[in-house]
Amino acid sequence: MASRPIVRDDDSRTRISPRMFARLAEFVEGHAGIKLPASKQALVEGRLLRLLRSSSMDSIDAYCEHVLSARASAGQRRDLINALTTNKTDFFREPAHFEYLASRILPEIVHDGSGRMRCWSAAASTGMEAYTLAMVIADYARRAGPLDFEILATDIDTNVLKEARRGVYPLASLEPVPTQLRSRYVQRARDLRRLEGRIVPELRNRIAFGRLNLMEPRYPVGDPMDLILCRNVLIYFEKHVQAKVVARLCDNLKPGGHLMLGHSESITGLDLPLKSVANTVFRRL
Repeated sequence: MASRPIVRDDDSRTRISPRMFARLAEFVEGHAGIKLPASKQALVEGRLLRLLRSSSMDSIDAYCEHVLSARASAGQRRDLINALTTNKTDFFREPAHFEYLASRILPEIVHDGSGRMRCWSAAASTGMEAYTLAMVIADYARRAGPLDFEILATDIDTNVLKEARRGVYPLASLEPVPTQLRSRYVQRARDLRRLEGRIVPELRNRIAFGRLNLMEPRYPVGDPMDLILCRNVLIYFEKHVQAKVVARLCDNLKPGGHLMLGHSESITGLDLPLKSVANTVFRRL
């Protein structure tokens, strides 16, 4: 059996050529909408090196040549996209959104009398956003009356979705969760030497995790949503891609439903059926 090539960090084979970087950037933007400017080359090389070491290829260029060819499997291309996806997330990230949810959106839904709410975390990463959403809604329902809710949480990266389904996080990651909510909705590990907590089954059972690529022409998410969070994703897309993605999100939002974007994101100038009601919070017309 042939031995696997030894790839060293200082080996020129761990560098990507300008020609291959351009091909890779075109593929990633076409399949995932993610921009890869030349300034990201070192970051890309670092992430591809991990894939290279688990492959039979002897250079990053050879690895990319294979994955970008017709010979590559769907799994190999998925691994490539997973590796190049940024998954920054936190519990209660951009807390003003969750304050608006608790003070304005949830009272309105309860007042309307439907008693049911569908939410979508459209770039769920490791699940912290979806579980934050579940905590806020469950806590409001506990105080204000029955509210049946379900949350769909999707991401293009299958690796982070595995973490999200487990719902297990280091205690340090859980620090932004208010103490009262943490005591109610997070279980400490029985072995206290394991500095981690798990989201309680009551909330985990409310969330369905699945893979979805926002570059798809249609989003198979079922009935229209009352609330969609798609935060800190559009910043990775070109303006024309942003317009298409937000338009598709609107197609899956109930009239009167709300869309939340990241605080650094803007849809100014886009022709969309949305009205701004708070900072990066929009209502479907």
